[in-house]
Amino acid sequence: MSTFALTCESTADRPREFFDERDIRVVYFHYEIDGVMHEDDLYQSISPEKFFADIKAGAMPKTSQVSVGEYAEFWEPMLKEGKDILHVTLSSGISGSYGSACIAAQDLAERYPERTIRVIDSLAASSGYGLLMEYLADLRDEGKSLEEVATWAEEHKLNVHHWFFSTDLTSFKRGGRISATSALLGTALKICPLMNVDNQGKLIPREKIRTKKKAMAEMVKTMMAHVDDGAEYTGKCCFSQSACREDAQAVADMIVQEIPQLAGKITINDIGTVIGSHTGPGTVALFFMGDKRVD
Repeated sequence: MSTFALTCESTADRPREFFDERDIRVVYFHYEIDGVMHEDDLYQSISPEKFFADIKAGAMPKTSQVSVGEYAEFWEPMLKEGKDILHVTLSSGISGSYGSACIAAQDLAERYPERTIRVIDSLAASSGYGLLMEYLADLRDEGKSLEEVATWAEEHKLNVHHWFFSTDLTSFKRGGRISATSALLGTALKICPLMNVDNQGKLIPREKIRTKKKAMAEMVKTMMAHVDDGAEYTGKCCFSQSACREDAQAVADMIVQEIPQLAGKITINDIGTVIGSHTGPGTVALFFMGDKRVD
């Protein structure tokens, strides 16, 4: 049994069963919809279908990160169990959770000086963040120490690629990620912007692509330009999507044509309520291991 607890946040966008099976403990972000606050509880209290249908019908959810006190409350039972903690946060490029987690870790270190709490900024989001956690759980299960797993995370987190496109720009406009004019023109011209997460963990628009079909093809082309070992890739690959599973599956099928050994190994997850509050429905996101993100 490992001597340390591996923990993360609900914004890693994997099903509860994944975290249970991999023994990764999760602290929840929050979202507010129609004036009511909810936990981002991995779709235990709402279905993804209803959540994204509500947004499509006009709901405008707001999100909030984990507070310093919530981190302390989450970790303290583990410390009392005699566990050290390796916690990985949502990217500091899109959330202040890393700062809050570091403050909580400092506070607890004064009360539990014999224990270690290591906090790492994933510079990742959604199932890309979840993909990083999967690799870290593999290393822990191989018997690697907390410091060995943490070192690997710091050395390899920028190798986790995130590529997105969306067919619905409403939520991106509302969140300020694209202008109202760009959203209006994009909708009229059926533009699906291709975006990625850069080396600072920020979501960056990269290309304006007309039509979903072309965006899908460009996503696969981009993967093949960056993926480890090209068509011989043997690493992990996954998607997250918001109410457009068929589109994610279509891209996955195209990837398998390029990398046949990934057949049956690509997982498709639901974008969670917090990340989904900012993407809205119609977003497909692809994650894989590749060359280091440099911009």
